[in-house]
Formats: sequence, structure tokens, C-alpha cells
Amino acid sequence: MSDAALLQNLRQIAAQAAEIILRVYESPFEVEYKKPRDPVTLADKLANAHICAQLAALYPGVPVVAEESDPESFAGYRASERVFFVDPLDGTREFVKRNGEFVVMIGLLVGERPHAGVLHAPVTGEIWAGVVGQGAVRAQRDGTEVALSVAGAETLEQARVLSTRSHRSEALENALAALGAAHIDALGSAGLKCAAVADAQADAYVAPGRAGCRWDLCAGEAIIHAAGGRVTDARGQLLDYRADSLVNDSGIVASNGKVHDAILERWRALS
Repeated sequence: MSDAALLQNLRQIAAQAAEIILRVYESPFEVEYKKPRDPVTLADKLANAHICAQLAALYPGVPVVAEESDPESFAGYRASERVFFVDPLDGTREFVKRNGEFVVMIGLLVGERPHAGVLHAPVTGEIWAGVVGQGAVRAQRDGTEVALSVAGAETLEQARVLSTRSHRSEALENALAALGAAHIDALGSAGLKCAAVADAQADAYVAPGRAGCRWDLCAGEAIIHAAGGRVTDARGQLLDYRADSLVNDSGIVASNGKVHDAILERWRALS
């Protein structure tokens, strides 16, 4: 598959999923819970089904690891050279709150690393897309596109850092305070936080503890790398997308690269 055609296809599929999501968002909908504090809606399910069906039709044989799919549908994906990771509606809590902070996420893993990704924000129509080594763009609803490059802050004292809006705790507040960043802001959706880093709207997105699953990061990691940034877990290790668990249980640091080591060092000092 050529990268240009791949990215165009992923953008189209994400846009179609966004339309499905908006139809639910703009009407009354029920909220179910997969487990406490883990909501799911009809929008999640319909978008998941659409994305998986489209990817299967275009790329037969490439596993699709998607949040709302039965794990049996992607059993054995670790042995595949190429794997799609899909969060059909990243930020379901924000969707339920109707604050607009949610995105469609489709990422492609090639070998061990994320290679390409698309994030689509249904409410604004913005799209962030990129291929590692080939650059990243933000597209507006009117079709206008701009190339992405990460922000330039070189110290945490100059940096804007993003963290979760919904998953707050005393441990998180202490970890954030230890950074000594110029600005620390909350934002819903891991995908939107990744987009902000790639789009120079923030210098880092951080999560010291458990931070969702691999489908919450694959697309965002690819776009951040394509825009010149860096992504590791909170210990400074690359995320293993072929690990036994799909959970990001060692945290996340996604940054412009310049403040990355400083974040890791200040968190090591806490342990």
C-alpha cells in the first residue's frame, strides 16, 4: 500500500465515522458502562463497526485492533507485520458531557512502531494526519491544510503541558506539580492531546500512571513523530505494541522532544 493512498483512505474512513458519531451526538442517546467509569454509547459501537468493515475491505488480512471489537476478532495480531489500532470514539466521557472533546483515531503499526495515523474531531471537522518520515498536516473543514511542526519550548519553565480532564487523582496532581511547567492544562481525549503536541499548541502531553490502551496512542504517536516530536512511556521506554497487554500501564510522555528528558528526570526524582 502506498503511504499517500493509505492516508487518504484513513482520512475518508475517519470522516465517515465522524458523521456517524455526530448523528448520535445530535440526538438523545443512552449511556452504558463496560465497567465503572468506562462508558460506551451507540456512537462508539456504530463507528467501530464502520471503521473495521472499511479497513477489512480495503486491507484484507491486516488485523484491526479496535476498542469496541471482540478480542477474538483480532486474535493473533502480534504476528502480523502490519496492524491497525482503532479507537472509534476517543473521549467517550467528553462525548457524554457534550463538550466536544473527542476524536476518531486510526493508526497503522508497521513492524514495531506506529507508521501512520489520522485523528478526526467530529465537532470541529479538524483532521490531523501524518506518516513518519513524511510529515504531518492539519486540515480544516473547508479543506485548508497546514504542515505541522512541534512547538519550540526548550525548558519546562517555558512549556505548556497537557494532562487528563477526567482521570484526576492526588498522585497525578503531585506528579504534575513536580514538573514546574509554565502552564498545566486539562483536556479531554488522548487523541486531542496528541494533536495539540503535534500542532504546536502544547509542548507535552503527560500521564504518569495508567493511560488508556494502545488504540488510544498509536495514531497520535505516529502524527507526533511525523511532526518532529517524541513519545515514550513515563520511564522513557518505547511503547511495545506487541506486548501481552494492550494497556498503557507505564504512563505516557508525548512531547516536542526538547522537554522530554526533563519530564522524565523530574518524575524519576519522585520515585
